[in-house]
Amino acid sequence: MAEMDGTPARQSGLRGHLAGMVSGRRPVVMVAAFEGWNDAGEAATSAIELLRRQWGAAAAGSLTDGDYYDYQFTRPTVVRDADGLGTLSWPQTRMFRATDVEGLDVILVSGAEPSYRWQAFTAELLTHAAEQNVDAVIMLGALLADVPHTRPLPARPTSADPELREALSAQRPTYEGPTGIVGVVTDTAARAGLPTVSVWATVPHYVSQAPSPKAELALLRRIEDLVQVSLDLTPLVEDAEAWERGVNELAGEDPDVAAYVEQLERARDTEELPEASGEAIAQEFERYLRRRGRD
Repeated sequence: MAEMDGTPARQSGLRGHLAGMVSGRRPVVMVAAFEGWNDAGEAATSAIELLRRQWGAAAAGSLTDGDYYDYQFTRPTVVRDADGLGTLSWPQTRMFRATDVEGLDVILVSGAEPSYRWQAFTAELLTHAAEQNVDAVIMLGALLADVPHTRPLPARPTSADPELREALSAQRPTYEGPTGIVGVVTDTAARAGLPTVSVWATVPHYVSQAPSPKAELALLRRIEDLVQVSLDLTPLVEDAEAWERGVNELAGEDPDVAAYVEQLERARDTEELPEASGEAIAQEFERYLRRRGRD
């Protein structure tokens, strides 16, 4: 944003946190998501794909070591040409680079969660990140939860770095238990000294199948806030509204489901809605100003 008199305002979010750490070049932020256990409703990987298309990101490498995958679990796919000859596509993790996204370079990472050798996989991924001069890491995920589809789906950032938590208004991680590759990469990147933040969207467990555009929308709005960019989310907003109407119709046909949704709504409404807080209102106003500046 800029001040009313035209003087640049102090940068906030992750961009502002990196301003004092990077000089002489654009900051580079890596945003990553993985299919599978970490990706309820495919919301996280769908968010990466939208960013790739919207920013015109170009291919920037891949992780394809066959020892990472169990091909009976994550199978290769085949596509046929006009003569019937097949082309195999093997499971892999792809990296894309978007250059000068409103003053940032962004490395987008998306792929299947590996089956084996997670430590070697993570080391290779972070080696690629170092080669690309990555300054900070954002990990995206989506999980099933007891949340109503009729309310905004939370997507809150967490970080183990106290300074980063203060800069991003993030929370301290509290989860303990089994984790996926998102958790492993998050922990390893943070211990390597990279500013690292995780953002997990919640997906209603009773409507867990893909796509989940409302959860994807929550993740992308959080990306807007974290790195201070403006995205064209109008088509996704329309998809999310259509998705909610469809779930309403399905829930209305089953009295038990309808009663359960009402129970979830009451529980959610007793909590303080973050969307109604002063901080959330300020974030929405910042999004408006960024879009106005872009237009």
